[in-house]
Amino acid sequence: MSISALNVSKRFGDFVALDDVSVEVATGSLTALLGPSGSGKSTLLRVIAGLETPESGQVRIAGEPMDGRAPQDRGVGFVFQHYAAFKHMTVYDNVAFGMKIRKRSRADIQARVAELLELVQLQGLAKRYPSQLSGGQRQRMGLARALAVDPKVLLLDEPFGALDARVRTELRIWLRRLHDETHTTTVIVTHDQEEAMEVADEVVLMHRGRVEQSGPPLDLYEQPVNAFVMSFVGQANRVGDGWVRPHDVQVLLEPDGTTREAMVSRLVHLGFEVRAELVRDDGTPLSVQLSRDEAERLELETGQIVYVKPTRERVFEGAPGKRPTESTRRPGSRRAPRPTQAGRRPRDRRASRARALRAGWRAPRSRRRARGSRCRGR
Repeated sequence: MSISALNVSKRFGDFVALDDVSVEVATGSLTALLGPSGSGKSTLLRVIAGLETPESGQVRIAGEPMDGRAPQDRGVGFVFQHYAAFKHMTVYDNVAFGMKIRKRSRADIQARVAELLELVQLQGLAKRYPSQLSGGQRQRMGLARALAVDPKVLLLDEPFGALDARVRTELRIWLRRLHDETHTTTVIVTHDQEEAMEVADEVVLMHRGRVEQSGPPLDLYEQPVNAFVMSFVGQANRVGDGWVRPHDVQVLLEPDGTTREAMVSRLVHLGFEVRAELVRDDGTPLSVQLSRDEAERLELETGQIVYVKPTRERVFEGAPGKRPTESTRRPGSRRAPRPTQAGRRPRDRRASRARALRAGWRAPRSRRRARGSRCRGR
């Protein structure tokens, strides 16, 4: 069942939560509403569910206007971040609750609960209480309860936000597999870009009550329409007027006429990759992503002087929402030479180190002791 939010606006006093928002969710898709805190994503989900009433605009589910319809009459299943489980009921009774309210037969309830507990991998735990379950198990119970009433659409409000990183990763994989089996139209709210990129068919990125960009996850990463999308979806460095992804920076040990000098301030080893935190000669911080083999070849160490250049740079012109222009500065291309000042000495490594120190970089203690001993030896 498709979902349409058409020109929806919602205010809380003077705060504009939604500002003329329009979103289309295709039948059978899994769509993520992504954005920072206060962007309006949870408010939009609650408007779709009927838990909030918009000042203007309309919500349609399966093409039918939802104006004036109560949440229980919209055919939605809603899963909250903090489970909202009935603590005095067993897992079986929690899952069966919605069907009992709808006066289903006992045989139908037993069959449906058994089917759902197997689907969410909780078979054998029907007689336990929520307090006897782990966080991941409670969240899966909440999903089973939402699916029990055969909803037209499933709405998830940051369902994994209260879980630790490892459980979140496991549940993301499980949710994607569950969706592929049920094909229920699903909308999930999250502020975690990795979660949105991993589970969703479509991502709607929101900011300050507006939709900045929507589309397949890869489109938002590779073709951002403005600087906010570039900086929020994936890591990005601000370099002058442009933006550069960490994996789009080349690191060299010698200058080639197109590079800028930088100092290695920190190295973070992340198993299959290495993140190098650099400080350019103008004091600009720069994050670089390297493969483990590339980092070993360069033999990088803290305090080392290297030379960097972007292999791909995006410059966003005009107001947010306009398409970016791809920089023509590629490896081997040269910038126009900077005007020189009369009497200015050529740039050297000492000057670069001084600028890095002013930017906040501090050499490791072992290096400071080594330099001090060399000075005393002189």
